[in-house]
Amino acid sequence: MATIKDIGVAAAINILSAFIFLVAFAILRLQPFNDRVYFPKWYLKGLRSDPAHSGAFVRKFVNLDFRSYLRFLNWMPDALRMPEPELIDHAGLDSAVYLRIYLIGLKIFVPIAFLAWAMLVPVNWTNSTLELAKLNNVTSSDIDKLSISNIPVKSQRFWGHIVMAYAVTFWTCCVLLKEYAKVASMRLQFLASERRRADQFTVLARNVPPDPDESVSELVEHFFLVNHPDHYLTHQVVYNANKLAKLVKKKKKMQNWLVYYKNKYSRNNSERPFMKTGFLGLWGNKVDSIDHHESEIEKLSKEITAERERIAEDPNSIMPAAFVSFKTRWGTAVCAQTQQSRNPTIWLTEWAPEPRDVYWPNLAIPYVSLSVRRLVIAVAFFFLTFFFMIPIAIVQSLASLEGIEKAAPFLKPVVEKAFVKSLIAGFLPGIVLKLFLIFLPTILMIMSRFEGFISLSSLERRAASRYYLFNFVNVFLGSIITGSAFDQLDSFIHQSASDIPKTIGVAIPIKATFFITYIMVDGWAGIAGEILMLKPLIIYHLKNFFLVKTEKDREEAMDPGSLGFNTGEPRIQFYFLLGLVYATVTPAILPFIIIFFGFAYVVFRHQIINVYNQEYESAAAFWPDVHGRVVTALVISQVLLMGLLSTKEAAQSTPFLLALPVLTIWFHRFCKGRYEPAFIRYPLQEAMMKDTLERAREPHLNLKGFLQNAYIHPVFKASEDDEDEEEVFDEKWESESVIVPTKRQSRKNTPVPSRVSGASSPPSPPETVQEHSQP
Repeated sequence: MATIKDIGVAAAINILSAFIFLVAFAILRLQPFNDRVYFPKWYLKGLRSDPAHSGAFVRKFVNLDFRSYLRFLNWMPDALRMPEPELIDHAGLDSAVYLRIYLIGLKIFVPIAFLAWAMLVPVNWTNSTLELAKLNNVTSSDIDKLSISNIPVKSQRFWGHIVMAYAVTFWTCCVLLKEYAKVASMRLQFLASERRRADQFTVLARNVPPDPDESVSELVEHFFLVNHPDHYLTHQVVYNANKLAKLVKKKKKMQNWLVYYKNKYSRNNSERPFMKTGFLGLWGNKVDSIDHHESEIEKLSKEITAERERIAEDPNSIMPAAFVSFKTRWGTAVCAQTQQSRNPTIWLTEWAPEPRDVYWPNLAIPYVSLSVRRLVIAVAFFFLTFFFMIPIAIVQSLASLEGIEKAAPFLKPVVEKAFVKSLIAGFLPGIVLKLFLIFLPTILMIMSRFEGFISLSSLERRAASRYYLFNFVNVFLGSIITGSAFDQLDSFIHQSASDIPKTIGVAIPIKATFFITYIMVDGWAGIAGEILMLKPLIIYHLKNFFLVKTEKDREEAMDPGSLGFNTGEPRIQFYFLLGLVYATVTPAILPFIIIFFGFAYVVFRHQIINVYNQEYESAAAFWPDVHGRVVTALVISQVLLMGLLSTKEAAQSTPFLLALPVLTIWFHRFCKGRYEPAFIRYPLQEAMMKDTLERAREPHLNLKGFLQNAYIHPVFKASEDDEDEEEVFDEKWESESVIVPTKRQSRKNTPVPSRVSGASSPPSPPETVQEHSQP
């Protein structure tokens, strides 16, 4: 059980760690040879170049301007200086709205913390319940005197906690309502002012029914020509190119190794590099590294060409799905938001993700198998969540003083020392839990991929929802339940069954000390470690030394990363959960959470401005999930407070809490009906306005040229390295994809011959192309 002294030691360690990380970052970011690591976004935008220093050779690598080191914290005000509209133009709406989640945390918890410390802390502190409970072997610490555990049963003071619960609910709902309206308005404004994008004119049609007379491409064209004759423009069928993508990836890896060995040989011409062909180069035939990789690349090039030809010629490589593009946003919105057939299981249409958001491997998954896949993953996630609680409970128990002394008795003289004891009680449980969960995001992302989601944004949102549920069950409930069971085991054994609920009611708020230590490890030192970017720094310099030969190689060596919604948002939501649950139970936790939200806001604002290069832009489509999870945390806090007060025999005051979950759920349903449609549907009025403005400004726009190649699989697009090979293939691809008149005599109303070309044609021109003649 962590005491105030233990928490003080943990705070000192984490503050010192954070300070060391920040100082190291401030020094490293000033060095010229690290410029591409800490400012990659500006390089990718073409607005920054490598620092040029004249004079001594060392100036190219080390910043010798000592005055700059005196301003090592200038990055903080710089990060806050950029206004939000400029931030949206610079980084996108997703990044700007993501930062607003941290601001919501500050808006909610700063007023609540002042109110709780002014009203509840005096109410909790001026009691002696825990002092008397120590006589019955119930463990507690001085910090627990600030919690509701220190109030005796049947006390009238519980009215203060009920009033506080109503205040927390009212204020949280007000902030959420205002933010939902603001973000919905920002999304509509962003979509209205956004430049032309392929996904604004494109839907994804799935589960195309098989037809013995027509290919998938012909069937798609004829269906949309008949049912959307005034708006259909072109389409691109979906190919199963997963094997080809693996070959291309393997070839790229081989090319990187070839560059490495050539660079190695250029530094020492007297000796050719050799390698073994076995596992990890540990055994096998010894061969010349350069010759071996050149021959392997040549073999892969032939395999890639053969696989491309097979895909183009094999009808089985075409999936029953297609990206269908329309002449107007209005026509696209109508198609994406309506049922296309009397059979609701075929011709399923949805908004297409933007091309860089498409997760191409999952497009090859048959639509009919998606339900089975999601059922399998739901079962797997159930077992992962509940069986993961066992090792977490074991590790948590071993990370305590009693656990260490029991597992390793010979360490008892060491752990009994005051500083070591404080270190173990205040720091070790949090860091152990943090390390134990390090691989969880990867596991959850693999599960999401297996489910078959077709966009990176939907993959991250699904992984985030599962991560949040996992944190709630294992980290929150698991820590409370297992902690209560282990800490109060002696008390359970020596008391009657009727007293056990009272002991649990006292033990739940006592676990706030553990969560305080976890917040400091994860939310203070962890956030400071995020800005240091130690892993990208090491990887960049390794690539720069071994692989980089040209400026293009140097750009590819940069790894700016992205926000990581699947890991970052569940972390934020966990702090919302802790803050809302403990606001009326143990207000002492609120200052630690406020520091997290403020510090994380500054750090991630800096990263978004200078580092992260977002992989996609969803126009804040994730906000309904964010809002829903905060509301869920609010309801959980209300239910837990009712359960806690019931163990305190507060029969007169507890019923007044029953209205809170009902009102909160009603509030959520109101917000869902009022604002959520802006995130899942596109208003036809907005679409028509944008189409009208575009026609007035660009009456001769060649929209087909802009859209035709937007949704071709990346492995089919010509690259600079294989330009000749791709050119030959593209010619064949075009000839294979030409749409022909229908062969089905029953379709008398299909326009013949078709004047709408197939999906592939010469590469798309720039965004705006003026035509001198119209068909």
